[in-house]
Order: sequence, then structure tokens, then C-alpha cells
Amino acid sequence: MADFQTSTHRANWIFTPQELVEKYKAANQRAIQTLEKCGTTQMEVDADGSLSYPEPISRDNADKHSRPKPINIEEEQFMRAFYENKLREVCSAFYFPNKIQATALIYFKRFYLQWSVMEHHPKNIMLTCVYAACKIEENHVSAEELGKGISQDHQMILNYEMIVYQSLEFDLIVYAPYRSVEGFVNDMEEFCGAKDEENQKLKDLQETARMEVDKIMLTDALHLFPPGQLALAALRGANEMHRVVDFERYLTSILTRQNSERTISQLMESLNAINTWVRKYKFPTEKDMKHINRKLKSCWGHSSQDDSKKREKKRHKSHKSSNEVQNGPSIA
Repeated sequence: MADFQTSTHRANWIFTPQELVEKYKAANQRAIQTLEKCGTTQMEVDADGSLSYPEPISRDNADKHSRPKPINIEEEQFMRAFYENKLREVCSAFYFPNKIQATALIYFKRFYLQWSVMEHHPKNIMLTCVYAACKIEENHVSAEELGKGISQDHQMILNYEMIVYQSLEFDLIVYAPYRSVEGFVNDMEEFCGAKDEENQKLKDLQETARMEVDKIMLTDALHLFPPGQLALAALRGANEMHRVVDFERYLTSILTRQNSERTISQLMESLNAINTWVRKYKFPTEKDMKHINRKLKSCWGHSSQDDSKKREKKRHKSHKSSNEVQNGPSIA
């Protein structure tokens, strides 16, 4: 079995808080520069997976007031948060195993360390990440099946597949905290010398910890801490509810057995930082999303006039289209 300590996940995808800020800032600034130079930020992906960048345009000074306003870093975070939740809805609709959802979510988060949401629509990337996760986790679902199940063009998924792999630097083996939670709970059985009654308590602890991991997975803590520490933060939160073990004593025993150079205070500091990420997590309101979507359409050169035409078209469509989309979650 692959080992996290020697993995590309550990070597390439765990950052300091400052490095993370710089990555988001760089992607956002690049998109803003493209918007100023080209009047649009949206990249086109061809059928062979190659990228077409926006063409520079000539703008006179009189045109400056009408230029679209770019999305800021906080608005980008809201857009990602919205589609991370949509990703979970898609996986639930297909009854995919938890490991597929976790892998797809990590892929999605990593993609937007390299790109701005102004450059690639999160809906397209989200679906492609789910498809890629199905492949790597050997749960074979064709792009056609995935697209049909959520009323989306499967060709778009195939077009974006190579861009996603390249943006992930082909580091496709990832480590989510769920397996670490299971490993620690098994270890706790021995630590506690658990009997039948304690075993049930440990099962309850594990289930609550999994729900805590669900919350952690939506935060940037995923980019800052190894899965073992994320799992311990989840277990500590669950243990506060179930009171199964003396958690600080358990952490001390782990550090002793692993001959770790970390002190208990350093480990507790990391777990506290993870909890802080969970506490400060924000999900956008409907008002937030309407505002951001308007700005995003403007960045892509889609005017409100275009939207009016689309709505007019929809009014004249037959009932066939509504029947076609009755299955599967909304992902807009």
C-alpha cells in the first residue's frame, strides 16, 4: 500500500499559509490582467484538450468605464465553496463510495490552486474531477453515463479531462483523512483495552469523526496539514462529545511510539489551527451567488441581454427539455 510519507501529496501539495495565499493571489491576478488586456477571462478548451487563450483587444480610454469588474479573492472562495457542495450532491446522486467524493474534492481544490474561477467554470471542472476520481478509484463510470445522469454534455467532461490532469501535475494518488480516522480508532481499541461496551462507543466515535472530517474537507486545512493530523482533529472533536478516551494521553502515546520530534504542545497547536479553519468556514448566501454570477458572466463577455434572450428561448421550448432534466441534481 502507498505510503503518505513518501507520496507526491506530502512532497508537492502541503503548503504554508503564506504559500497558499500567494497561490490564490497569483491565479486571481493573472485572470485580472487577462481581463484588462482581452476584455474576457474565459478559456476555451478544444476537443483535443488543448487550451485557447483570449485574444488581446484594442480599447480606447473612453471605454474604460464599461469594462467588466473582476471577481476578488473572497468571491472566488465563495464560488469554489458553492461548487464543492455541488460536487458532493453529484456523488450522492450516483451513490458513489465516499472515497470517490473525497478524491474528486481534493482534485477540485488543487485545480483552483493553479487557476482562477474566472478562467475555467467550476461546474465543468467539478464534473471532470468526479469523472477523474471514478477512474483513479476504479469505479468505472463512462463520461456518457455521468453526463446523462445530470443532463450535461459528456463531451465537455472529456475535453477538460487532460487540462485537469495537467493542472494536478499528474499527481493522482491522494490521501483523505477518512482512512486515517479508521486507523486511529483501531489503535484506540488497543490503547483502551476495549471491551464490548467500549467497542460500541468507539464505533460511535468513528461515525462522529467521519462527520467532522466532512466539515474539514471543505476548508483549506486540506492544503496545510497531513491527513493524519486532520483525522486527529476530527477525532478530538468527536471525543469531546463521546468521552471515550483521555485524548491528550492518547496523543502523547502516539508521539512516544512513533519517536516523533514533535511535542504534544506543537501537535495540539496544529489541531487547534484545523478547528479554527472549520469554525471560520463560510458558505455563500443566495444573494452572494447572484452577485458573483453576474460579475462572472460579465468577465466572460456574457451580458444581461444575452440572459434575457436565453430566458425568451426557454419560454418557447417544448416540454421535452424539462422531462430530460428531471433526473439528477441541479448543478448550476
